[in-house]
Amino acid sequence: MAMNGTAAHEGLAAAGELPALVGAAVALARESGFAYSSLPEHGELLRVLARGVGPGVIGETGTGCGVGLAWLASAAHPNARIISVEHDAERASRVAELFHDVPQVGILRGDWLELRGYGPFDLLALDGGGQGKGTDPAIEPAEWLRPGGLVVMDDFAPLSGWPPLFQGEVDEARRHWLDHPRMRATQVNVTPEWSALLAAYVA
Repeated sequence: MAMNGTAAHEGLAAAGELPALVGAAVALARESGFAYSSLPEHGELLRVLARGVGPGVIGETGTGCGVGLAWLASAAHPNARIISVEHDAERASRVAELFHDVPQVGILRGDWLELRGYGPFDLLALDGGGQGKGTDPAIEPAEWLRPGGLVVMDDFAPLSGWPPLFQGEVDEARRHWLDHPRMRATQVNVTPEWSALLAAYVA
């Protein structure tokens, strides 16, 4: 997610340049006053990653108003299964209604840890828990991912030195993934100012 992610979609939405489902999710976010959607550039990355899964299992923590989820669903295989979890009951209900006619998508209302029971995942977008930021624990890859499964996380400044820093301090969350002995991680810049972290589980 990004602080101005919803607003960043608006010009594309007005020009009709978004997948229909993404446009509907952006409209819901705007109507709900929800600013923290994924950037459209990150959405494009999610779409590429979802396409690579084939008929596999995709998970997402932190549904929000469904913008990132819509990017995933817009390219997912018809036989893929996509499960997203949202802690806010009203948002979860509205997003479930939005995706009512998208049979491969399921919305959970609850704590992000409840998503683990729907794995193992081929692709896991960590937006609302599991990244290891702050006091939030990082997931244990062996408990969540298939061998070769990918984790994707957004909202990082591009890495320009070592160790990675955040607000002048060592970014322990990012360092966790880059140094993890069972993960092979890399940075992907989605804009000049923002990057995503991709990490593959090596069993």
